[in-house]
Amino acid sequence: MLNVLLNRLKQGHRTSGYPKHAITMPECYRGRPTVEASKCRAGCNACVLACPTSAVTKNPLKIDLGQCLFCGRCAEACQERAVSFTRDHRLSANTREALVVTGVEPTLTAPLPRKPRGLFRHSFKLRQVSAGGCNACEADLSVLQIVTFDMFRFGLSWVASPRHADAVVVTGPVTTNMAMALEETYKAVPAPKLVIAVGACAISGGPYKGAPDSRGIPTEKMPIDLFIPGCPPHPYTMLDGILRLLGRIK
Repeated sequence: MLNVLLNRLKQGHRTSGYPKHAITMPECYRGRPTVEASKCRAGCNACVLACPTSAVTKNPLKIDLGQCLFCGRCAEACQERAVSFTRDHRLSANTREALVVTGVEPTLTAPLPRKPRGLFRHSFKLRQVSAGGCNACEADLSVLQIVTFDMFRFGLSWVASPRHADAVVVTGPVTTNMAMALEETYKAVPAPKLVIAVGACAISGGPYKGAPDSRGIPTEKMPIDLFIPGCPPHPYTMLDGILRLLGRIK
């Protein structure tokens, strides 16, 4: 027991000071992209052709973060440097339209209205559904529990039963085999309930868009309250979106 205590003292405090303290992402991290249409050469479609998911379009130059895999191929292909990636981890949005990067100031996630937000002030329970995901987004969601990010200090926690949940967190392109399970899970969550789409696959289908068995989230039955783009999103990106939605970050 004494050795355990001594080892713990040597390790020190390992939990991130986020969000009270600013964080610095590593140089290799690709965060929010920027586009400068003025640098874009007429007739050049190099960035569009390089994108594996058709997230980049021209006239005007735009990047849809809901489809973007953050592979960086568009920036590598653009000789004029009209497309570049920053280290800004703040990517989430309340609406699908807000995920489109056009060169103007980004619209960050806005908090829920006061009444439902008050219900989740001290406790926000999440039920995750892997609807055909590759396990990348699922792995980074799991990482939120480790000591570095410690989601529990914000009152966030995973629950096994949707009847104990406040929100459904969806990953994957929603395959035919998982469509019914996802809808039944959503129905079992008591109102008011939220839906959080995590990763390019859940938001747009990602690389599986248009595949016969890729159905997508049935938004007519399950309106999405928070979009967290990425492939997979960084844990800080996930925390940022959820905490902004709950009004914990302004």
